[in-house]
Amino acid sequence: MFAALTGLGLSTAAGLNAYIPLLLVGVLARLTDAVRLPHEYAWLSDTWVLAIVAVLMIAEFVLDKVPVVDHVNDMIQTAVRPAAGGVVFSATAAAAKIDNSAWMAEHPAVGWLLGIAVALTVHTIKATARPVVNATTVGVGAPVVSTVEDVGSLGMSLIAIFLPVLVVVALALLAFVAWRLIRRVRRYRAARRARAAASPG
Repeated sequence: MFAALTGLGLSTAAGLNAYIPLLLVGVLARLTDAVRLPHEYAWLSDTWVLAIVAVLMIAEFVLDKVPVVDHVNDMIQTAVRPAAGGVVFSATAAAAKIDNSAWMAEHPAVGWLLGIAVALTVHTIKATARPVVNATTVGVGAPVVSTVEDVGSLGMSLIAIFLPVLVVVALALLAFVAWRLIRRVRRYRAARRARAAASPG
């Protein structure tokens, strides 16, 4: 149960920022006992992998805060974030084999599929809302929202690893925020259509 919550929380975090949960899982697995990766996922804690993920995370941190560039980055991340979600969910679910979780051991593909689906859902909401934020704030909101997303990704990752029981609460809060964002996007699009219909020619 806790392995599933950990995987769910990490894949949600990957939907916001692909590299933060990957880097956190890899570093903790390498330096502490907080994360125990099975043999097939040991590469996550490899020095070169961690270095590459760290560089990509820094690039993501910068690019995601620049209006227009953030939209291009989101297009690229449409493949990266779900893949990262699948990896972190599957890695932590596979680690549950160490804890004798029979269900996880018998259904190894479930972690991948759930991780991909969760990260893709979060990413889609993020990528849909960001252009609206940029348009309604003339680009000023991009770095603010991006920073909130990075902090949210880190916070969700830490909760997933150290306090997985709180993942449900964190997800409920995130779902509320997503609902508000979706409503804002719909209102913005409706207003834009109304303006287009009212304009002459």
